[in-house]
Amino acid sequence: MRVPALDVTLGMSTYATRTAGLGGVIRRTIDDFLVEEALVDGSVARIEKVIDDSQPLGASAKLQPYLLCVLVKHRWDTFVAIKNIAAQLGIDQTRIHIAGIKDAKAVTSQHITIENVTMEEAEKISIKDIEVRPVGYFRHELSQFYLLGNHFTITIRAVNHPESTIRERLAETMLDLEAAGGIPNFFGHQRFGTTRAITHLLGKAIVNGDFKGAAMLFLANPSPHEHSDSRRVRQELESNQDFAEALKRFPMQLRFERMMLRHLADKPDDFVGAFRELPFKLQMLFVQAYQSYLFNRFLSERLANGFSLNSAEVGDFVVSVERSGLPMNKTGKVVEASSLAEINESIKTGRMRVALPLVGFGQRFSEGEMGQIENRILEEEHVERESFRVQDMPRISGKGELRSVVSPIRDFKLECISHDEESVADRKVRMSFRLLRGSYATMLLRETIKPSDPISAGF
Repeated sequence: MRVPALDVTLGMSTYATRTAGLGGVIRRTIDDFLVEEALVDGSVARIEKVIDDSQPLGASAKLQPYLLCVLVKHRWDTFVAIKNIAAQLGIDQTRIHIAGIKDAKAVTSQHITIENVTMEEAEKISIKDIEVRPVGYFRHELSQFYLLGNHFTITIRAVNHPESTIRERLAETMLDLEAAGGIPNFFGHQRFGTTRAITHLLGKAIVNGDFKGAAMLFLANPSPHEHSDSRRVRQELESNQDFAEALKRFPMQLRFERMMLRHLADKPDDFVGAFRELPFKLQMLFVQAYQSYLFNRFLSERLANGFSLNSAEVGDFVVSVERSGLPMNKTGKVVEASSLAEINESIKTGRMRVALPLVGFGQRFSEGEMGQIENRILEEEHVERESFRVQDMPRISGKGELRSVVSPIRDFKLECISHDEESVADRKVRMSFRLLRGSYATMLLRETIKPSDPISAGF
């Protein structure tokens, strides 16, 4: 089955299912992609305000160092939203903590903690398309440790098949995914930037110590899919490399580029310093994106070579699974012939999952056939594991870890099929489901839609 060229450039060169796709478009309107965050105690950050006496994570009215809030945003980048909230509160943005990054092209609801801020101060925040709802005080800052996953409600529009065909194709795809144990746990398009898929390329340049090349990729290197104004200024910078002039001309919406340009206008050779001007979590994303790309390649090769997602081979890594369903990625071990049958029984009962390495200086490769594949891919990339120890910016170094090859789908429901008011001759399909943290809803949609062009399809 043909895979779009963009997917291949992001390491996703195959599908887990062989079924025909629905086609269609996601994110035609902002309300077509709804995300509600769930914490490990079962608390859900609802988009619509609801009266609920329970307090997430045991937060209380008693004053403590952190204020726990629900953040609802419409079409806002998470980092930019946090920066604006911090500015309104008159605090440094490092005092705002999140459990997970949420999609910018969506309506999302998530928990945040704000350090040393009162409920009364938070209630005064007024930013268009952002709502901050204080829910109580908490003793710790929020982190990924508290995140269980996300609830998704997604509408696919412009589906030009009869309802019977839609139901049949969707049912067949979900049966295939159920047999596989869930969706292949690829890192989705948004990890890399769909309209300008360069984040992993920046990471590779940084890992190789080429900070100038990384900076020019980020600042110049225009994409045909971005706004013409952005393309023009990037092209100009690409040809003249005049950072001071670029700072005058770059549109205000290119916020992160302008942060780097302000530094380079004064110190045109200090590319490491320019990257340090970016929010720290954004700095980390570059190396992480390259790790994600390599993982995608490993997983694609596993599928292409006919290895199962829900049974192990000798030499594979496996990880244990918590009662919540979250994989314990630090519990990885290599499967030996003597333990293969026992481990596959544990995988069958949901107590273990097959895992692949996220490449880093502290993470070894699989053994057996998968290990050979992983080593070959790194040789093709001309990079070594030790390269992920970034000497010039040690804090963004990639130690590496393990990641499950599959993510279970929970509470999948086909909500409705109806006529699409945006495209009267077509139908729209609304579905809901839950995924564990670190997994991408677009990877379920990729298997069900099988878009010929992910960009025009809204990915």
